[in-house]
Amino acid sequence: MRVLQDPVIGLECRKLFEDGVVDDRFLIILFLTVERLLKNSSWMPYLDMLPESFGNPLWFTDDEIEELKGTTLYRASELQKKKLKDIFDSKVKDLVKKLLLLHGNTDSEVFFQDFLWANAVFWTRALNIPLPHSYVFPTIEESETCIPIDTLSETSVDNACGRTSNSINNLKVNEVDLVGNRFDNAIGPEQEETVWVEGLVPGIDFCNHSLRPGATWEVDRKGSITGIPVAMYLLSAEQTPVPNQELTISYGDKGNEELLYLYGFVMDNNPDDYLMVHYPVESLQSAPCSDAKSQLLQAQNAEMRCLLPRHLLAHGFFPVGSSPKDCNNNVKAAKVCNYSWSGCRRIPSYLSELIFPEDFLAALRTISMNDEQIYQVSSMLEELVGSEEKQPSETEVRTAVWEACGDAGAFQLLVDLLQMKMMELEEGSGTEDSDSQLLENAHIETTRQSTRYNGDLNGSIKKKYITRNTWSAIVYRRGQKQLTRLFLREAEHALELSITEQGG
Repeated sequence: MRVLQDPVIGLECRKLFEDGVVDDRFLIILFLTVERLLKNSSWMPYLDMLPESFGNPLWFTDDEIEELKGTTLYRASELQKKKLKDIFDSKVKDLVKKLLLLHGNTDSEVFFQDFLWANAVFWTRALNIPLPHSYVFPTIEESETCIPIDTLSETSVDNACGRTSNSINNLKVNEVDLVGNRFDNAIGPEQEETVWVEGLVPGIDFCNHSLRPGATWEVDRKGSITGIPVAMYLLSAEQTPVPNQELTISYGDKGNEELLYLYGFVMDNNPDDYLMVHYPVESLQSAPCSDAKSQLLQAQNAEMRCLLPRHLLAHGFFPVGSSPKDCNNNVKAAKVCNYSWSGCRRIPSYLSELIFPEDFLAALRTISMNDEQIYQVSSMLEELVGSEEKQPSETEVRTAVWEACGDAGAFQLLVDLLQMKMMELEEGSGTEDSDSQLLENAHIETTRQSTRYNGDLNGSIKKKYITRNTWSAIVYRRGQKQLTRLFLREAEHALELSITEQGG
C-alpha cells in the first residue's frame, strides 16, 4: 500500500497491480529496484544502510556454488537464478524504465544485478505483520474503492520472486511458513479486522537470528506503549537487558537448507536441521503398473517426499540427541493403518521406534508392490465395497496395501533412496569426516559479509583461507551427510526387523 500511495509512481503501480501484471511481493521488489537507481530517493538513507551483496547461493561465485554439488540447493539455486534472469529480461527491465521515466530519469540503466539485489533485500528482510484493516487499506483520495483483500498474493508472480511452498521442490514447507516471518506475535482480539501483510520495517529488519533471541517484535495497535498508533517495537526477552549486547530475534525453526537459501547464513550443529527425501516421479512413471499405483497413491493421499527433521532421531532405534518437541507422538498419531485386516500379518514390534512419516511409507509400500500384490489389494477393496457405489476410505486403502505387501519393500526403497542421496553428496566433496577436516583447518576471509575465524593455528597445521560462502556451503553439506548417515542407519535396521518379522 505504501507503493500504491507513492506520489510519483503510485497510480501506474496501481494499474499494474489491478491488471495482474504484478502481485504485492513483486511490486515491492520492483519499487526497491527503482528507488535504488534514483539519486534523490526519499528512501536513500535506509537503502544506503542495506548490504550491497548477500550470502545466499544466488550470489555465490562459480567456485563457491561448486561446493554445493550433490545437495538440494545446487540445482535449485541454478534454476532459480535462471528463472529470475528470464523475469528480468521479459518484464522487469521495461517496467523499471517506465517507472523511472515518471521520475524524469532518462539516464539510469537497470541491470540484472539491481533486480537481484532488490529480490534479496525483500526475501531476507520481509516480516509477516498483523495490522488493522484500516491501516493496510486506508481511504485514498479520488479513489472510490480500495484494493480487495483477496488480491493480495500467497505466491509470487511466476513463482520468481523467492519462496513458494515448493519453490525449490525441496524446502521445508511446514512445509514453509511465510518467508521472513521472523516472529509471529499474535495480538489480542480487537473489534477491527486484522490483516496479515508482508513488508519491510527499517530498524527491526537489522536484527540477526538466534536460537535464544534476546527480543521479540510486537505491534502497538493503539499506541499505548510507543505513543504512536500501529507502531512496531522490540521487547526484550530478558528481565534485565544487558547493555551493549546485540539484540537478536527468531526467524523461526529453520534448517540450514532454508537459512542458506533464504537468508544467506547457516548455523553449525543446527538443532532444526532436516533432510529432504523424495521418490522421483519419473521413476514411478516408468515402473510396471504405474497407472494402478498412481491411483492407489492418490486414494491414500500418500506423499512422494518427506522431511526428516533432526529431532526425530531422538525417538528412533538408535536415539541421538534429545528433543523438547513432542514430534514422536505426531508421527505415531499418523499411523492410522489397521494392522489386523485378516490376521495374516502381526502388528510390527518396531512400530514405537519407527520415525519415518506414515504418509511417505504409504507411498513407498505402494510403489514397491508387484502385479500379484496390486491384484490382491484390488480384490480386498472390491470385497469391502461390494455392490455399493462408494469409494473405500484412505485408511481402508492403506490397510489393504499393508496387508498385501507389508513393510519390507518400502524400507528397501527407503534404504536405496538414502544410499543414493549419500552417493550424490559424497561424489564431489568426499565424506562427512573430510568436510569436518576442511572446517577444522579453515580460516575465513574477512569480507563485508563475514568475520575472521577465531582460533589458533594448532601448531604446524596450516589454515586454509576460504570465503564465508564456502564455509557456509561446507557446514550445510556436512550436516546433510550426517543426517543421511543417521537416517540410513534407522532405515536399514527397520528393514532387517521387517524381513525377520514378516518374512519379507
